[in-house]
Amino acid sequence: MRKQITILGSTGSIGTQSLDVVRAQGYSVFGLAAHSNTELLMQQIAQFHPKFVAVVDDAAADRLVRELQGMSHAPILLRGKEGLVNLAAMEESDIVLNAVVGIAGLPATLAAIENGNDVALANKESLVTGGHLVTKAVEEYGVKLLPVDSEHSAIFQCLQDPYSAKSLKKILLTASGGPFFGKTRQELEHVTKQDALRHPNWSMGSKITIDSATLMNKGLELIEAVWLFGLPAKDIEIVVQRQSIIHSMVQFSDNSILAQLGVPDMRIPIQYALTWPERCPGPAPELDFSLLQSITFDKADEETFRCLAACKRAIETGGLAPCAANGANEEAVRLFLEDKIPFLKIGELVEGVLESDSFGGDYSVENVYECDAAARAYVLEHA
Repeated sequence: MRKQITILGSTGSIGTQSLDVVRAQGYSVFGLAAHSNTELLMQQIAQFHPKFVAVVDDAAADRLVRELQGMSHAPILLRGKEGLVNLAAMEESDIVLNAVVGIAGLPATLAAIENGNDVALANKESLVTGGHLVTKAVEEYGVKLLPVDSEHSAIFQCLQDPYSAKSLKKILLTASGGPFFGKTRQELEHVTKQDALRHPNWSMGSKITIDSATLMNKGLELIEAVWLFGLPAKDIEIVVQRQSIIHSMVQFSDNSILAQLGVPDMRIPIQYALTWPERCPGPAPELDFSLLQSITFDKADEETFRCLAACKRAIETGGLAPCAANGANEEAVRLFLEDKIPFLKIGELVEGVLESDSFGGDYSVENVYECDAAARAYVLEHA
């Protein structure tokens, strides 16, 4: 039988590229979920014929009801955040790919795992805010958690030899440096959102593109790597690789290093998560070394890009500190995209929440959401 895939966040950048992979591999789509883009979702429904769709936004769900009227073999519609979680929990899927943006993806990740579904994880906030909860659930329910981020996929690919994996010494997590690499804080004082959204290598959604510009994305990936691969933050080094050709590296006890290379195309890590442990031909182009003039390496500037230093501090503090940093960042990025705060204010607010008393409590789902709300309130108060 064809593998059945559920894609949460199907109308976003990762979701649409995931459907490229599904099409190339001839997989069946069991379910699709979107927040509000019903126009694109309808196109996906017409092409992939899912059994279920979930729409989080209530007004968008009403639109979809009208658009589905008269369609033969129309999918069953699930509504709201509860509908998203219910779709993730359905056991008919062979794998659930979670490409939801932000902390909203955490309940769906947990629901999928707790109902025995393997998860291809593109929602890094699931591990940043709820790493202990997610990894504990993976162990308890015996499912696979397969990374989709290009960097974590690279690390995962380099660790497929179980004998070498036992001697892992260091992770070298690569970063493009974003659109502002080499800039000083003074030069960044008046950059606009249009400037920040011009990523040199990757085509991504607006939120993750801003996170790349502040290096918050790399800080979140460091936290994610701690949970995925079991190394402390001190053994994860951030290396700027401007061409985005080396997607990450691992160093073993004998100081040998393995790297995973490829074109900057998210369909490569998406496909590996969906086909693992097999490798298959896919839609991404091959790397042409005759056109590759150089591969360079630099250090990440934590003094200028303070989000990265804040994330390191958060994971070293432990508990709900990463959740607080993530919540503050999500709210600050929203304000920046609405032209309500300047670019550098994002990092200042993330730093500020970690220095405040705006988070605490035990590591439970309820406290994760309370912490997230408190961090967002801190940002709104201090913006």
